[in-house]
Amino acid sequence: MKLLFVADPLESFEIYKDTTFAMMREAQRRGHSISVCEPKDIMWQRGAPVTGFVRDITLTGQKPDWFTAAQQAPNERTAALKNFDAVVMRKDPPFDSEFFYATHLLEQAEREGARVFNKPRALRDHPEKLAILEWPQFIGPTLVTRDAQDIRRFHAEHQDIILKPLDGMGGSGIFRVKEDGLNLGVIIETLNKHGAETVMVQKFLPAIAQGDKRVLVIGGQPVPYSLARIPQGGEVRGNLAAGGKGVAQPLTARDREIAEAIGPVLFERGLLLIGLDVIGEHLTEINVTSPTCFQEIFDQTGFDVAAMFVQALEAAQTRSH
Repeated sequence: MKLLFVADPLESFEIYKDTTFAMMREAQRRGHSISVCEPKDIMWQRGAPVTGFVRDITLTGQKPDWFTAAQQAPNERTAALKNFDAVVMRKDPPFDSEFFYATHLLEQAEREGARVFNKPRALRDHPEKLAILEWPQFIGPTLVTRDAQDIRRFHAEHQDIILKPLDGMGGSGIFRVKEDGLNLGVIIETLNKHGAETVMVQKFLPAIAQGDKRVLVIGGQPVPYSLARIPQGGEVRGNLAAGGKGVAQPLTARDREIAEAIGPVLFERGLLLIGLDVIGEHLTEINVTSPTCFQEIFDQTGFDVAAMFVQALEAAQTRSH
């Protein structure tokens, strides 16, 4: 297959842990050719298909020059997205206006015959914080509001709460307020911008001490191991980006129950790869933009997540014809 990865700049990859790199390496091992571009390289003009300035790369496996590119300049070669066998959208959050616009360009490419994973419409329809609303049976007490009084009432009821912005990533902007309510007012003002922006508030789950588990689901099937991201040194966040320690472990019965309920539904909607965040018994987020943790799970368990993904990509590409 000819694969196009839409991703962040290659120079920013930390290949020892980068999931997109793991995908590329496995794809190359299976004989697929790899091209890359960034969202800013994609364009459409009336009378022509959606095209991108692409670089055709070969992975060397060496650092610091872990790839070689057939093109020296980023704008040397243009290619229509429909001419690739699969387009893999791997741009990291934030899901901002530019990400939103990129999904519309990718959806136009789909209308022209491109096969895009994850599906652009599904990326828009499942914002990572709010997608959990569809499965209330799996989540803890949760409130979505921009109203300060709603948040104060929720705090009075649950005493120990977590507040977070809807567009955060990597644990950014997350606050915990305990029963004393210390700084609740200023935290609300900071997050809801004096009532202008919506926030998510959840009851604090003490099970975070055992880790915020990333459960990966590929092609509707759960990966048999999660990566529990365990907060370190008094930190309330388990995110690896916030200094959490990643520990791979077999799925619990509850992890599997959640994954098997949600995975096939979202796969049918065009989400080939999702990452469920589970604390204790409760689902807290559904990550759809560019879920990670492939390499950490492989390094600790030997289970080849990238091989499972590329196999599912091959099957999905065949199925979409």
